[in-house]
Amino acid sequence: MRRIIVDAMGGDHGPGVVVAGALEAAEEYGVEVTLVSQGDAVESELSSRKHDPSAVRVLSAATFIGMHDSPSRALKQKDSSMRAAFDRLKAGEGDAVVSAGNSGAMLAIGMFVLGRLPGVDRPAILAVSPSLSGGTVLVDGGANTDCKPRQLVQFAHMGAIYAEKILGIARPRVGVLSNGEEESKGNDLTREALGELRGSDLNFVGYVEGRDITNGRVQVVVCDGFTGNVALKTMEGLGQFVSTVLKEAFRGSLSSRLGYLLSRGAIRRAYDRLDYAHYGGAPLIGLNGIAIVAHGGSSAKAIKNAVRVAAEAASQDINNDIVSALGGER
Repeated sequence: MRRIIVDAMGGDHGPGVVVAGALEAAEEYGVEVTLVSQGDAVESELSSRKHDPSAVRVLSAATFIGMHDSPSRALKQKDSSMRAAFDRLKAGEGDAVVSAGNSGAMLAIGMFVLGRLPGVDRPAILAVSPSLSGGTVLVDGGANTDCKPRQLVQFAHMGAIYAEKILGIARPRVGVLSNGEEESKGNDLTREALGELRGSDLNFVGYVEGRDITNGRVQVVVCDGFTGNVALKTMEGLGQFVSTVLKEAFRGSLSSRLGYLLSRGAIRRAYDRLDYAHYGGAPLIGLNGIAIVAHGGSSAKAIKNAVRVAAEAASQDINNDIVSALGGER
């Protein structure tokens, strides 16, 4: 049974949503969850929900890290729920950490407590985006705004391993995000990374454009964290825009409302495919341990799936594969 440590104080909606998602994960995926909360914040939530007490542990922390706290401030809060979660992981009391809290703080604390995998210069945020091929891995989603070419190469290897082990994609196609497919495009960072990746054993296709994140041409897209975060937030905003426009269109007239009734099953399936909650969370890939960052606005469904992703990553032992691929030793 995999043991997942959940920061119950992370997220925009309070511990109630986190507890609900964690309990659903424990029941559906057969994992043991440890909920770390400020004081007794989760006790009342647990008492009002049916669950298997043997699959749930509760740990108390003195405080929690806010969404707007800086990484440096977060590191000073040694008694926070997020810090306690990482300390327990380091002590061997769990297989992975999940939090919907401050991603910058999570990266800083994870680096401080767990350190990096051998062969990894910088951990990165790995996000899975919906695509026509089922899902596209994007690395880095926002952890490193400035990168060196060798770090993009490391991101490519880590992303390919994740796509193969967790998404089940054999020999995933890998591309570097650029402003055009031609080799004359890009900048100094991408051009140098391009040369190094061409000599690797990855299934590398060269430069890709933003549209290739969703059209299925590749399964792994590599970029610096500044570019990756802009791309992800743009896609998230576009998804919300499309959803709003469709809802307004179906409310427009009697015929449009009837059209919705006839097609709502297909529309619901389309929404589910685009819903970030289905993908759960983004691994902090390259840490010497498994940590999953869930969206700050996570629903119970998103938390449940973040726990699932954490358990899968632990079961597949992807970190050993990353160390082997990058020539390190654990």
